[in-house]
Amino acid sequence: MNNPGTPTFDQLRIFLTIVDTGSFAAAGRKLNRAVSVISYGIANLETQLGLMLFDREGTKKPQLTVAGRALLAEVRSIAHGIDGLRAKVKGLLDGLEAEVNLAVDVMLPAERLGKVLRAFAREFPTVQLRLHVEALGAITAMVLDRGAVVGISGPLSAGVEDIESISAGSVAMVPVAAPDHPLGRMEAIPPGAGRNYMQLVLTDRSRFTEGQDYAVSSPRTWRLADLGAKHALLREGIGWGNMPLPMIAADLVAGTLARLAMPDHPGGMYRFSGIWRRDTPPGPAASWLLEQFVTLGREDRELEGMGDI
Repeated sequence: MNNPGTPTFDQLRIFLTIVDTGSFAAAGRKLNRAVSVISYGIANLETQLGLMLFDREGTKKPQLTVAGRALLAEVRSIAHGIDGLRAKVKGLLDGLEAEVNLAVDVMLPAERLGKVLRAFAREFPTVQLRLHVEALGAITAMVLDRGAVVGISGPLSAGVEDIESISAGSVAMVPVAAPDHPLGRMEAIPPGAGRNYMQLVLTDRSRFTEGQDYAVSSPRTWRLADLGAKHALLREGIGWGNMPLPMIAADLVAGTLARLAMPDHPGGMYRFSGIWRRDTPPGPAASWLLEQFVTLGREDRELEGMGDI
């Protein structure tokens, strides 16, 4: 049974450079080495593996053998892994985080979140990201409890001790119901009508919302911890409730939800803040994330006649 030796990374790099440049001479020029050094490196690699990797007979341009073609993908994978390792180590030496834990409010528009994280992946390819999508006070709780280094929180983070914050935009929250819901069928909704029907309310289990209600006007409520479930139940006609306008904009166009002109419950602006612990300032990658959310948040426009939620 033949046991191949262990090639060096330099030998593998020489092999890939020959493949990519097309010749031993071109590989030598790219690596700034003599052709004899390139040939010696490949000869040693072939000896280590016990395989011929290039067919050098009858052609000026070395051709991969069957064995060489079979190993090419594995060698590239190893090279990419080494490059990634070197980049990550350089980042750590430069103070770049190995991992960023980010908590975001479920009300944050999904398009904005996707735009920022897509850019983050390009900007910091060596930094792992752990994303937590939470509701209401859970974002602040995660940052305080060090489950996340930074968060994009709603207004419940305001004034919390040990939390630093910066404004990061807002989203309009509007009351909606299915078009066949009694409120959805009303041409003019009288004051107080919402109290007569089931209101679907988003909730969480954090200590910051315990025993408190926000934008609740009906004594009859269903409480849900998932905004997607609330969205689905509203479309089924099970009650009415507030939803972030970007999330239900398509429903309003399609007619699967109707915006309710409730004189005593018009909705309001749900304001976001970028937050972090005062004693744990974010590193370079986390700071970059915060800056992107803050920058995009400056473009938010408030709806006329709406106060804060």
